[in-house]
Amino acid sequence: MKYLKTFLRGVGQVMLQKNSITGLLFLAGIFYNSWLMGIGTVVGLVAGTFTAYILRYKNIEDGLFGFNGVLVGIAVLFFFQPTALAFLLLIIGAILSSVIMNFMVKKNLHPYTFPFILSTWILIFLIKNFDLIPANVSESASMNGLDALSSVSMGIGQVMFQGSIITGAIFFVALLVNSRSAALYGLAGSALGMGIAYLLGFSLDSINIGIYGFNAVLCAIAFSEKKSLIPYALLSAALSVFVIQGMSYMGLPALTFPFVLSTWIALGARKVANSFLTCIIVFSVQILNFQ
Repeated sequence: MKYLKTFLRGVGQVMLQKNSITGLLFLAGIFYNSWLMGIGTVVGLVAGTFTAYILRYKNIEDGLFGFNGVLVGIAVLFFFQPTALAFLLLIIGAILSSVIMNFMVKKNLHPYTFPFILSTWILIFLIKNFDLIPANVSESASMNGLDALSSVSMGIGQVMFQGSIITGAIFFVALLVNSRSAALYGLAGSALGMGIAYLLGFSLDSINIGIYGFNAVLCAIAFSEKKSLIPYALLSAALSVFVIQGMSYMGLPALTFPFVLSTWIALGARKVANSFLTCIIVFSVQILNFQ
């Protein structure tokens, strides 16, 4: 039971939720949309988590060494066909993500999903440059107008590469199970990403399948603990839209990098703001004492 909870928390931690029921619902949502990506989720989760156990990392029970492996597992089977080599590379990528995660945690950094991003970028580079595995061909229907329901729901689902309104709804319920604020912030983040992209005239096809929402979902959830952090949630969510558009122009696989970069920037802005406020308070106290 202890290991099962650890595994399920690993799935939940994809959206920063240390809750096994949330993780179970996430897993159910993935299998609902794609049994193949569900299998990739489990394989990546097990590989990443067992790596942490074997190497005796700390805080494994919180699921911190499972969620990056989860995303690696889904990503490989999202981009490439499910060959034996694909599963082998998936496992290697999940193992690598745990090693990177441990390194960043030891350095007191904020890793978020960066270990997944780096591991997956390496795999994509190797697979494409050495023509190791055939790529999946994505088919997208052209849409004439904004579909807000589809965009917002899929924006939540696309955090784990799930282009399904139902899966997005399941993910939202999963968030509610652990944290009402996380669920509402995530929903607002998806809506904000959609709104900014629509106002700036970005691709409707991409907007309607949640491409501009899922990084904003993670940004908003990352700052959902306190109401005082709302400005940073808005800042990072808005920035993520521009980052993903920029990476799209460059032809780079964005993954969740817009979330990580935007959140790092927002954290830096918060640190600067706090330092500035501290300086003002100290200066004010000195003036009062002088008087």
